Amino acid sequence: MDRAPGLSVRVRLTLSYAGFLMLAGVLLLAAVWLFLLRYVPDRAMLINPDDRPTNGVFPIRSDLLDVFAPRAAAVLVFLLALGLLGGWILAGRMLAPLTRITHAARMATNGSLSHRIHLSGRGDEFRELADAFDVMLAGLEEHVAEQRRFAANASHELRTPLAISKALLDVARADPHHDAGEVLDRLHAVNARAIGLTEALLLVSRTEGRSFTRERVDLSLMAEEATETLLPLAESHGVTIETRGDIAPTIGSQALLLQLTMNLVHNAIVHNLPEAGAVWVHTGVHLEGVVLTVENTGEKLTPQLASTLTEPFQRGTERTHTDHAGVGLGLAIVKTITHAHDGVLTLTPRSAGGMRITVELPATARHTDDE
Repeated sequence: MDRAPGLSVRVRLTLSYAGFLMLAGVLLLAAVWLFLLRYVPDRAMLINPDDRPTNGVFPIRSDLLDVFAPRAAAVLVFLLALGLLGGWILAGRMLAPLTRITHAARMATNGSLSHRIHLSGRGDEFRELADAFDVMLAGLEEHVAEQRRFAANASHELRTPLAISKALLDVARADPHHDAGEVLDRLHAVNARAIGLTEALLLVSRTEGRSFTRERVDLSLMAEEATETLLPLAESHGVTIETRGDIAPTIGSQALLLQLTMNLVHNAIVHNLPEAGAVWVHTGVHLEGVVLTVENTGEKLTPQLASTLTEPFQRGTERTHTDHAGVGLGLAIVKTITHAHDGVLTLTPRSAGGMRITVELPATARHTDDE
């Protein structure tokens, strides 16, 4: 934004300090002058105490004014110089933290988000501002790094099916007698995966922008629909699903919350034991929120690995079936949808193996349709 040039804050503070000091000096000199006037006559008077012979003359106001005025002027000049010099120094010391904050803001504008102010000293308004700015820079740096990783991983993931398609087409062109049906089947599978990845990326982008309509949603109904839909997949993997819980009303997008539940149950089925696996889906009300919990059996995981599974394109390849590997955005989408609904996502490895994933969302009061 272009602004007309003006006085700096330091100059204005200096003039304010000097002006206040001058005003205080003028008031003090005026008070002294008024005090002296009470005891100084306007005409000469002979002093004759105890009726003794005259021994002196009391000074009059005109004489006092001749003596007082130049000295008062000298004092005001001194106060002005002291106010300007001292005000300039004090204003510089007071505004030094603001200068560091401005420097850090300009560095951030130029793309350097790793710089921190680290303002030392006791807490005051400037240090609170500096600390808040450091926290903001740290959040921006983390967000930008996450977005860069996401863009790099998305480019890599999208390039893979395109490269495979190109290779299949090159083979078909080089060998006209190659089985066209096989090529078409493989192209169809690769294209389907690319479409799934693109749709997942669009879903993440749309959800992060919170561009969705909010309505009353019951998480228990979402859990029932997800388990019924994915029951054939669970049976094909030899996994049993148990669903239980209470009504869990919340406010949000029914489509997105269903997608969240589907992703959680799908991951719980796919990332499970090779045989005799189990999945537990539970809903309920907890304090001022509603809770959706999905647990599954599986290999033992470390807390460090569990904390990375919500990152985009992070797959536990050793735990993933090749026929349902997905696009690596399942839990990333869950995390995005949860945050878009002001919720909390928690991943906890089970001591016996597998994972417990909990989604806590704000609750809403129960209303009937008539209300």
